[in-house]
Amino acid sequence: MAGTYARETETLVIGGGPGGYMAAIRLGQLGRPVLLVERAEIGGECLNRGCIPSKALLHAGGVYRTVRAEGEFLGIRSAGLEFDLAATQRGKKAIVEKERQGVKLLLKSAGASVLPGEARFTGPRTAELVGPDGGRERIDFVNAIVATGAVPIELPGFEVEGDRVLNAAQLLDLESLPKSLLVLGGGVSGCELGQFYAEVGVAVTIVELLPQLLPGLEPDLSSELTRALTGLGVTVRTATRATHLERDAGSVRLAVESAAGAETLEAERLFLTVGKRADTARLGCEEAGIQRDPKTGFLAVNDRQQTNLPHIYAVGDACRAPMLAHKAYREGVVAAEVIAGRPTRFQFQTIPSVVFTTPELATVGYTRQEAERRGHAPREARFPYAALGRAHAAHATTGWTKLVADDTTGLILGVHAAGEGAGEFVTEAGLAIEMGATVRDLAGTIHPHPTFSESLQEAAFLWLNEPMHVVRRK
Repeated sequence: MAGTYARETETLVIGGGPGGYMAAIRLGQLGRPVLLVERAEIGGECLNRGCIPSKALLHAGGVYRTVRAEGEFLGIRSAGLEFDLAATQRGKKAIVEKERQGVKLLLKSAGASVLPGEARFTGPRTAELVGPDGGRERIDFVNAIVATGAVPIELPGFEVEGDRVLNAAQLLDLESLPKSLLVLGGGVSGCELGQFYAEVGVAVTIVELLPQLLPGLEPDLSSELTRALTGLGVTVRTATRATHLERDAGSVRLAVESAAGAETLEAERLFLTVGKRADTARLGCEEAGIQRDPKTGFLAVNDRQQTNLPHIYAVGDACRAPMLAHKAYREGVVAAEVIAGRPTRFQFQTIPSVVFTTPELATVGYTRQEAERRGHAPREARFPYAALGRAHAAHATTGWTKLVADDTTGLILGVHAAGEGAGEFVTEAGLAIEMGATVRDLAGTIHPHPTFSESLQEAAFLWLNEPMHVVRRK
């Protein structure tokens, strides 16, 4: 693309991650001209360096752990069992490539045009595209959708260099196992990848500044995961501040402070994962006239995904929390349909969230404390997986499902679950909340047996004090 060119399109989509490619596909389906620009790989962070590759590794680690821990009981002989990370990486990369090609096919079939390169606004209706070969192209557009995602937050003094200190993408691509790993940040990535490496034999320590792992999550879910990680041999250090980092050719030394005092933790490598911020700094917002929060990087949007310039939209991590791919999917579709003239809005009562650890953690709606702050009279019931037939059959009795509902109206306000399959049935709970269902509605819905989703129905029975598979309270 050497040289300078110019083209025009009805809608320019900047970023080919979940929000961007969904917007482009939907616009194409609705017969609207659309040009998607992506500077790296189609699929964005989620498909290439996040959701999909991490779950591929977690699956491999889970299989390895299960065979080691339960093989003899299950009749599976595992003498000489080894974990080959390089082979696992080959399988992971094949999965990611297949998914990426699938998204490209969907874009093509919808009639969306795709260009490689980095785009930035040069005015309210113009952008410049710099291609992989350095060529520049002016793009004139009627509408634009910003879907640039997020970038990891960096800490001064703890800079990622790809050798001793790694970010998530680099950790996901390791070809050999380190003997030990420090994880600085106890959020979703820190817990998921920390658990994977612990499962396959790496000595892992997780350091979190706040009082619990997974800050902001339902406290009982955090406690359940902390127990599981500790049982796996992970050292969990919450309410601990990292103050200084030293690194040499073979190790890192992390100085930390907590209520117990100051000490130094040492490991072969450190995984820095302390959060993300919207990747909008290089977008040319000032030239276009788009309002941007300088602290978070978010572009403010309304419920039609429009920024302060009604013809420029923002979706996914570029516009607001939570930074979840499925939220970005919906926002991309909303932006596309609004551009196409459909009466669509981004309206929801709640967004489900899943942490793909073992046990799996899933949450949707309010906790009891949140419900109280919003004026409800909440009451909760918690059904244990230990009373669930499917859990015994699958050797997955650790966990529970908690139901939060209004004690006056019976309206379901939230569901929080820890255990195998939790991420699969949390959507049912979300639908119940969106539809204004009561606990009686949920209890009266027949659930297939034996499944983990029965724990949701059983929690409803328990809330009503009509339990079927635990002893009724007097």
